[in-house]
Amino acid sequence: MAAVADRTGSDVSSRLRSGDLLHAGLAVALLLGVWSVGALEVSTGKVSTLEAMNGSTVLLPCTYSSCIGIKNLYFNWTKNGTTLCEGVTPIEGVEPKVSVYHERVDFKGSSKSNNISILLYNITFDDEGDYVCFAKNPKEKNRNHSAIFTLIVVDQMKEVDNTLTVIIVSVLGGVIGFVILFMVVKALVVRFLCKTDEKNKECLVSSGNDNTENGLSGAKGEKQGTPKA
Repeated sequence: MAAVADRTGSDVSSRLRSGDLLHAGLAVALLLGVWSVGALEVSTGKVSTLEAMNGSTVLLPCTYSSCIGIKNLYFNWTKNGTTLCEGVTPIEGVEPKVSVYHERVDFKGSSKSNNISILLYNITFDDEGDYVCFAKNPKEKNRNHSAIFTLIVVDQMKEVDNTLTVIIVSVLGGVIGFVILFMVVKALVVRFLCKTDEKNKECLVSSGNDNTENGLSGAKGEKQGTPKA
């Protein structure tokens, strides 16, 4: 009996330990889920590659987001390890203090829209490459995140071949024109047939009336011409 009791107690304690471990695992997973949802994220947009002409001005876009807010958010733009600009946003709604280290770079962001984009003026072929937008939020225990924007510099923009588009539009236009012409011709034919049918009916009615009148006059003539007894 003592052995059975020991085994029962051991089973119960092991089940309790398993339950505790399960609860602890669920709690950790929940905390990680909440942390990932509220964590800092940086984005350079849906299209992270830009092809621009030599000598033009381009915008390098970047925005950040955090569900739990920011405090002393640090951000910078770098290319090949060289810092182009950096800044700190104290709190939400307060414009950041920005330092620019490139003569052809201008900060165009705003804390009102969580925007930390920059403009690059008079680009050259040397400006081609990957630009890294980086941010770090001390409010999230210095969690950081970065995104890459790729700039391609060309002599001239590629001409888009619109031959297929022109062919499709021409075919569609021809089909629509044919349908309209067919409907017009159909309406004219129906109208002509209706008028012809009405004339035929009028002719038949007129012919019937003439025949009736001729028959009555003939009958009267025969009656008048009958000799008396």
